[in-house]
Amino acid sequence: GTITMSALAQHAEVNRATVYLHYPDVDAMVTDAMEDAVAAVARAAALCPLDAPRDLAPAPLAELFDHVAANATLYERMLGAQGSARFAARMRERLTAELIRRFTAGSRPAGFDDVPADVHAAFLAGALIGVITHWVCGERRDAQAALSFWRLFRDPAPG
Repeated sequence: GTITMSALAQHAEVNRATVYLHYPDVDAMVTDAMEDAVAAVARAAALCPLDAPRDLAPAPLAELFDHVAANATLYERMLGAQGSARFAARMRERLTAELIRRFTAGSRPAGFDDVPADVHAAFLAGALIGVITHWVCGERRDAQAALSFWRLFRDPAPG
């Protein structure tokens, strides 16, 4: 069902006006509450070694997909068709910022020097969120999603 500010206030045993003092709407509150999830995704991007073999997803990426799998219902609700645009935007912004930081520090996949770092980072952040969304909202959760994403990330034009 739909989550309302009244229901949240009642569950927290506070007045609804108190909730509105801190959050303008349910979306803002839920997005704030999901900050740990956003941080986990950004942390995986920060730790992922860019030179790992094509046929083995790096541990941080595999751990990220394990985290998403363990919280699949929550991610599906946040990223699905009736989800939170604010949450998706925050996740994309954090991922993009983390990747830009890595890229400007010299840790960037080879072969993209002709693409601005911020555009490259935004592209990869959007791709990861797209794969996660497809994975949690799809009928079949492929156990190899982390490896599939890694192959696309590592070598988008094999051959």
